[in-house]
Amino acid sequence: MTNQARSALITGNSSGLGLGLSHALLERDYRMYGCSRRGCAALADRVVDVHCDLSDLEAIGPAMDQLLAGVDHLDLVVLNAGILGEIEDLSSVSVERLREIMDINVWTNKVILDWLLASNIAIDQIVAISSGAAVLGNRGWGGYALSKATLNMLCRLYAHEFPDTHVAAIAPGLVDTRIIDTLCELSDTERFPALERIHAARGTDTLLSPAAAAERILEALPGLKEFESGSFVDLRQILAPAEYESLRKDCTNR
Repeated sequence: MTNQARSALITGNSSGLGLGLSHALLERDYRMYGCSRRGCAALADRVVDVHCDLSDLEAIGPAMDQLLAGVDHLDLVVLNAGILGEIEDLSSVSVERLREIMDINVWTNKVILDWLLASNIAIDQIVAISSGAAVLGNRGWGGYALSKATLNMLCRLYAHEFPDTHVAAIAPGLVDTRIIDTLCELSDTERFPALERIHAARGTDTLLSPAAAAERILEALPGLKEFESGSFVDLRQILAPAEYESLRKDCTNR
């Protein structure tokens, strides 16, 4: 009897880290399922994919019904889709805008987790892509930091409801995506000092390509299970401790 192929679901798989993870998992012979607004045209013949605007919470359930029809087991679920929002003082960001950021970065994931619970699909591991911004509290990262901190707690709470699944929120480190492009276009480093670190990372090993970040995440997956289910883990803490310690001290000094 042959072993069943491993399988994974990734949200936001059309570009950036989600696309990098899709490539890396396909190289490991996973059967891939993806959900994103634009779809994964680059891997159209290798990924079972549905288009879904994840900001439309009502559309997620039907999209998942279509995507995972007949699936009874997933080795890995990566909740990757998210947005940055504006780098601005929190007092300048409207509650309406904060709700939009929370919808995509948090409530989209709640809807997906609820669907997975109701589906009775057996899942080995769920990983939500969070950020060091969730705990560092840097000026300007208001909506993003609030949403990622809430995502971390969402994972901790849902760990109780997925007793047979290991759940973790992770910060993968700096990944060269459109978010970094946006941050590098901002010049107000005096008001928002954390931008200096982003700018300085360009052209260095600190800024990971999506492919390198995907490898870092997959390398860390077994070790994540050593942490209590529901934990938030900054991968730099376990895979690049010098980088993590430098980041921590830098933020403390500010």
